[in-house]
Amino acid sequence: MDHFDIAEMMESFEIICDTREQRTPRAEQRYKQFGVDYCRGTLNYGDYCGNITLPGGKKLYDASETISARCVVERKMNLDELAQCFTRGRDRFKREFERAANNNSRVFLLCEDGSIEKILRHEYRSRFSPKAFLGSVIAWNIRYNMQLIFCTHLSSGTMIREILYRDMKDRAEKGEFDVGEV
Repeated sequence: MDHFDIAEMMESFEIICDTREQRTPRAEQRYKQFGVDYCRGTLNYGDYCGNITLPGGKKLYDASETISARCVVERKMNLDELAQCFTRGRDRFKREFERAANNNSRVFLLCEDGSIEKILRHEYRSRFSPKAFLGSVIAWNIRYNMQLIFCTHLSSGTMIREILYRDMKDRAEKGEFDVGEV
């Protein structure tokens, strides 16, 4: 596939939002920030994945089926929610990341309105200690090849689009979607 084929394929880029993501005013704002088409589908893990139309006219992922994407964004609205995932919801969260790891998927954990500094200063509602919180984040980065990214809720839609678009384009440039490869 040459540069022009990849550019044409990337023009079809869209985002699939997991059906479990609630449609709130903040979510609608995030969807507008995408700046590309989006649809809803059931993801096996993660909250968002990218999709493209392949050279033969077929979509990479069929949004009517459960999708195990090669790259996903798991979004958390703040450190409170993330702390809960590492404490009370840890088993469920772990199973989700294990499903992604078993599929050799890249997971970008996007935490809105948080930072490492806020973790260290215990600026979140949980008895989870900063040391344990940071330890869990680092361990999961290593264990599950997870990438933690912080941003504000005002830019999360843009970040989701850029992560998924750049991953998809990189995979296309490496030949992952060449005829016979998919």
